[in-house]
Amino acid sequence: MDIRPDDLAAQIVRAALDKVPQLDPADIDDLMLGCGLPGGEQGFNMGRVVAVLLGYDHLPGCTITRYCASSLQTTRMALHAIRAGEGDVFVSAGVEAVSRYAKGNSDAWPDTHNPLFADAEGRTAKVAEHGADEWHDPRADGTVPDVYIAMGQTAENLALLKGVSREEMDHFGVRSQNLAEQAIKDGFFAREITPVSLPDGRVVDTDDGPRPGTGYEKVSQLKPVFRPDGRVTAGNCCPLNDGAAALVVMSDTKARELARAGMTIDDVDLVEINEAFAAQVIPSYQDLGIPLEKLNVNGGAIAVGHPFGMTGARIATTLLNSLQTHDKQVGLETMCVGGGQGMAMIVERLN
Repeated sequence: MDIRPDDLAAQIVRAALDKVPQLDPADIDDLMLGCGLPGGEQGFNMGRVVAVLLGYDHLPGCTITRYCASSLQTTRMALHAIRAGEGDVFVSAGVEAVSRYAKGNSDAWPDTHNPLFADAEGRTAKVAEHGADEWHDPRADGTVPDVYIAMGQTAENLALLKGVSREEMDHFGVRSQNLAEQAIKDGFFAREITPVSLPDGRVVDTDDGPRPGTGYEKVSQLKPVFRPDGRVTAGNCCPLNDGAAALVVMSDTKARELARAGMTIDDVDLVEINEAFAAQVIPSYQDLGIPLEKLNVNGGAIAVGHPFGMTGARIATTLLNSLQTHDKQVGLETMCVGGGQGMAMIVERLN
């Protein structure tokens, strides 16, 4: 994309604040910015950079990385800060400009891997080259996992472990594309997309990720990406793209609190699981017993993309948009996270 990630994030935070014109910027306590790989143009504590770009030199900022869940983490941090009495108004934002990684990112420097994981990296490289018939947890053998593994290799391992077929993954990918295509026609995503002005004057107001007219026959012909005998293809995983999202999070003394425990999936009206890979979403919704009619009802990242640091905030926006569109109350946002992690958050629509 022909725009820096900090400039992109500043435009989106500005748009979010414009939704609350009665809010005095001086009342914002902190700007928390999620970024999956905060280096290069995304370095220099970009959260603070964005605050200055907005003209809010008084506003402190931090940059948080939890890979895919970075801006879900910042949203939770805003909630934690409010509950701790540290403030009443926070900006939770996220950005990732994968197309500009050529200028550097936090994970790109050579000779930075801990040699403790050398054998594990060797296992990953061997499997990537030759394929595999099964996967089991290396910790069961007393060895360490590969913390540097590419997520595509993780998806392949998960497909083997959970017995997810290529055909099932392809059908799920097609479902995501078709649902997103319909949601776009219905104007669903227009309610949450902010037009972005590029330095050359062009305006981007349409998501270029979804592929209209996607069908199983074409997707089933795509070649594996990560292994010669692999199941993950460009048709059943997310594209890598650029994006930014922002939320204004503030306290509401009248809001009813949801208990952390005591809820089941039956209490949830809509679920958004980040579609990094169909290999990860399929066993997740099956193991959790989530009905498909509740899951990613407007498509997901396989269609609209997964700019790592912004996805948590984007999914929160999509989930709230969907709850309002379908007149539902309780939503669940959840995602897999690089490094063997995951994160989830329950939201409740109050009006």
